[in-house]
Amino acid sequence: MRIVVVEDNLSVAKGISYSLQDAGHGVDLIHNGDEAEVFLRDDGADIIVLDINLPGKSGLEILQAMRGRGDMRPVLLLTARAELDDKITGLDAGADDYLSKPFEMQEFSARIRALSRRVTETPKTERQIGALRFDPGARMIAGPDGPIDIPRREVALFERLLQAEGRLVSKQALLDSLYGTGADVDEPVVEVYVSRLRKRLLPHDVKITVKRGLGYMMTNNS
Repeated sequence: MRIVVVEDNLSVAKGISYSLQDAGHGVDLIHNGDEAEVFLRDDGADIIVLDINLPGKSGLEILQAMRGRGDMRPVLLLTARAELDDKITGLDAGADDYLSKPFEMQEFSARIRALSRRVTETPKTERQIGALRFDPGARMIAGPDGPIDIPRREVALFERLLQAEGRLVSKQALLDSLYGTGADVDEPVVEVYVSRLRKRLLPHDVKITVKRGLGYMMTNNS
């Protein structure tokens, strides 16, 4: 799952990021409200963790803009404010949940799991390629004999390539899908995951092709 974290406190942001990555999520870290509003207009993340007090536009302004354009992705608001009025203001602006600083990471993780269930419970159309079916809600790949046990990062890679519908996806775009924008991970990691996934898919009439310097595409092998 892709999660955007908008938090200007670098130590808090890193702590959140490490926790989410340990749970297998891709994380995009943004530290400025103006940058966050631009980023959130076109990104493909599933959940937004949004601090209220930010340089540039505030978290509430960003949230109101999201809801105003019909972006209804789950938003968890973070703030040092603990007063009831501030919580009500945030929830009235369209937040799905609210967490006051300081907080325990176990509680944060529980809130994220709850929001994740909302995302995965949303009906999504099952996709098919070759002899494989992909259920985006359950994030499960199945063949003629049933579900296939594939590590979660390879599932994320499969999903990103499937979404491209046979078009090329750059190595950097795949890296962002796996770890989040700006993650301190080198591009060769993508080659490792692609190699592993390619071997798993070949028996099911699905191939991953590389175009040197351009990226990867996934197609039906038949």
